[in-house]
Amino acid sequence: MTLDTVKHANETPDVDQPWAELGLKQDEYERIRAILGRRPTGAELAMYSVMWSEHCSYKSSKVHLRQFGEKAPENDALLVGIGENAGVVDVGQGYAVTFKVESHNHPSYIEPYQGAATGVGGIVRDILAMGARPVAVMDPLRFGAADHPDTKRVLPGVVAGIGGYGNCLGLPNIGGEVVFDSCYQGNPLVNALCVGVMKHEDIHLAKASGAGNKVILYGARTGGDGIGGVSVLASETFDDSKPTKRPAVQVGDPFQEKLLIECTLEIFREDLVDGIQDLGGAGLSCATSELASAGSGGMRVELDRVHLRDATLSPEEILMSESQERMCAIVEPGKVDRFLEICEKWDVIATVIGEVTDGERLEIFWHGEQIVDVPPRTVAHEGPVYERPYARPDWQDALQADDANKLARPETAEELRAQVLKVISSPNQASKSWITDQYDRFVQGNTVLAQPEDSGMVRVDEDTNLGVAVATDGNGRYAKLDPYAGAQLALAESYRNVAATGARPLAISNCLNFGSPEDPAVMWQFAEATRGLADGCLTLGTPVTGGNVSLYNQTGETAIHPTPVVAVLGVIDDVNRRTPMAFSDEGHLLYLLGDTKEELGGSAWSQVVHDHLGGLPPAVDLDREKLLAEILIAASRDGMIDAAHDLSDGGLIQAVAESCLRGGKGARIIVPDDMDPFVFLFSESAGRAVVAVPRSEELRFNDMCGARGLPATRIGVVDGETIDVQGQFAIPLTELRQAHEATIPALLA
Repeated sequence: MTLDTVKHANETPDVDQPWAELGLKQDEYERIRAILGRRPTGAELAMYSVMWSEHCSYKSSKVHLRQFGEKAPENDALLVGIGENAGVVDVGQGYAVTFKVESHNHPSYIEPYQGAATGVGGIVRDILAMGARPVAVMDPLRFGAADHPDTKRVLPGVVAGIGGYGNCLGLPNIGGEVVFDSCYQGNPLVNALCVGVMKHEDIHLAKASGAGNKVILYGARTGGDGIGGVSVLASETFDDSKPTKRPAVQVGDPFQEKLLIECTLEIFREDLVDGIQDLGGAGLSCATSELASAGSGGMRVELDRVHLRDATLSPEEILMSESQERMCAIVEPGKVDRFLEICEKWDVIATVIGEVTDGERLEIFWHGEQIVDVPPRTVAHEGPVYERPYARPDWQDALQADDANKLARPETAEELRAQVLKVISSPNQASKSWITDQYDRFVQGNTVLAQPEDSGMVRVDEDTNLGVAVATDGNGRYAKLDPYAGAQLALAESYRNVAATGARPLAISNCLNFGSPEDPAVMWQFAEATRGLADGCLTLGTPVTGGNVSLYNQTGETAIHPTPVVAVLGVIDDVNRRTPMAFSDEGHLLYLLGDTKEELGGSAWSQVVHDHLGGLPPAVDLDREKLLAEILIAASRDGMIDAAHDLSDGGLIQAVAESCLRGGKGARIIVPDDMDPFVFLFSESAGRAVVAVPRSEELRFNDMCGARGLPATRIGVVDGETIDVQGQFAIPLTELRQAHEATIPALLA
């Protein structure tokens, strides 16, 4: 596109414009013309195209996401909710914590290292923009089949990108997940989470108010990388026949971002900004329109003042560029000089590119010529809203009728033992240390728990030992069988993981990964999962603080499993009282909390042993989850348990194996008389945990569980160097460790 002024657009209403190539539908283009009362300029068309993309506008999901506000539970801890860069919760002692999870899926398939690295960089800037110091990151990941050749291309690149960027920033990577499934073969999910800490008075919002206040762009120079970037790339299904849907992936510079972080935090300490916004998806188009839209006036921007890496960029390209490590601040005139001094100190380029006006328009100029004149809300917040048709797919009944509980089971103790080893050594259940060892988990010195613990935990205050715990979970197999229940199971597992470490769950963020919204079956999955999550959060009392929707996760006609990833954040008064997962003291008694039922639908056993997906997922009882969490938190606080591990994928035997390997101690397990050993070991019934209780605390622990009505069954003791399921089989820890740890390195060798 060439320079096209507002005046010229008024005078030439019939000029053909490339709206379709930019991802707009004809009715959307006609709506833009109606809003402006003329055809858009090239720069305006560029802005609307990226801001009205699925990734930026949520046009297919808004009607369902409203439930998170309509059904929001009352929660005094919530300080900033949906609508800002990230949610903020009160964790006590004057501290606030902000956290959010987002996706960088399609870019990470095209260019794994930079796609994943810039995913980390983007979510870190979201947290920084709230006024917080980023303190930790996490990464829920999904890849194709573990033995597929392309997984060997994508996974190492993604892991290197996450580790390279996060390690250079000096941020500990404290948790996440790695899941393999052929449904993600061509469409991996790279979700990134960041946690930040601040005092209540340090919260900042994205708004441009105060006529005459200056608009300052600071950080890296703007380049040609990522033009259209994630805003367009994440808004279409992959199709090799459409190269326009494969724009350049952003290129990250973590050292520049580190300077930007420290520079911004010093600017915050001196109270120099009235509003601030990071530049992520849609770049300057997003930052200027959102700041102006959320403020009390308009904005005038001189686009030719933007520092460029490539002098040949057109105005449209500058507005669409998603170059990384950039921020936009609103600063009072009297504070501009000091703002620029701090930027110079940190070797961060900063330029006044405009000012807030007392009008109602976003006006952008290029060498004196006006190229944009729009109502900012129509760009940032009043894009199209679609009520996409959705319908329960005709194959859902057959899928649920294909009951996993009817699959052939082991007939002998030897066969049961072999299947235990097969599940524990399968890619999804095996140790992920090959991956997590590439991340620095303890930099900054405040990491209390990290992978493979149930949740990551960091110290917030070094004097009082106040801390926060965060877990992310999601099971696409469960959600494929029943999206409503699958979303609630993801919520329940993450909630349970936080409670297992002794922290009290407070709030959630989510990343909703689905296929094309233009497919009624996919849209039904999305609608059901969103409804399930909203209902679940209301029951548990954990408000949704924000998150991300990632649609069009499919290649051609093949969609991924519906994959709602849920992050739960909790608070713990004293991190010294946290509960680890390791069985480390011989003689401690093992108790199974909760009820075990014959629930194998979507289970690890059905996948690994039979390559099967069918039936119903485990039943959800959120009231039971709340009770279990209360017991785990109280037992941790009062010193009644020394270890705890939630039960989820792989069932009891997976949890026991992980805790034994973590602590280097074996266990003798007794199968209850009324239980089938196979069901006892492999069932994935929800609302359960296994805990290690010192003998001195057994009576007090049993009394507490009994008084509150939580089933607690003594199932064994920590002992020796073997897992001995009495009357069935025994596996030495040396054999178990070899099986558990060898899988991933062998696949990626």
